[in-house]
Amino acid sequence: MIRVFSGLLVVLATSAGAQEGPSFDCANAGSTAEELICADAGLAALDRRVAQRYAAALDKAGGAAGELRAYQRGWIKGRDECWKAEDERACVEGEYLRREAELVARWMLEEPTGTVFWACGGNPANEVVTMFFDTELPSVRFEQGDIVDTGVQVMAASGARYDSGGWYEGSFGRSIWMKGEGAVYSEHGPEGSTIYACVLTQRR
Repeated sequence: MIRVFSGLLVVLATSAGAQEGPSFDCANAGSTAEELICADAGLAALDRRVAQRYAAALDKAGGAAGELRAYQRGWIKGRDECWKAEDERACVEGEYLRREAELVARWMLEEPTGTVFWACGGNPANEVVTMFFDTELPSVRFEQGDIVDTGVQVMAASGARYDSGGWYEGSFGRSIWMKGEGAVYSEHGPEGSTIYACVLTQRR
């Protein structure tokens, strides 16, 4: 009976350790970012959360799973560059929050909290759809024709602004700055930037 109880304690301790640690094996930590995550319970919890989001996205990705895996590897490389930051922990935390927001918005891992339709550039046919998600770092999904992109909320002097930051999977950068019934929508590509004035046409 004592042996069984002792064995159970070992199993419970191992299980608790796995729940508190990150999604990867800390014995194989290959960067200062991973070492930091292994030593920080808050970052380890964020790592587990993003790993779960990534797994859910893979389940929905279908034929795009290979591309998603490649971008995830690219994101990990970017996260590991946080050693260059003045505050490495803040950088790593920010990378995880942004990645979670992107995965949720791109792969619709949650129901949007609201959807807004915009007519941009004085042309009703130039429609931009924005879907908003209540991730820890508030996020948006942009839809414009066949284009899908994501962004996160950034500081703005007034109104609400969301910016893709130019990182997301194949994106050169999009942003929308909303004030009341109007918005400024921007696209940034290799040939320069295009800025549209938009008006709200529908809200769900």
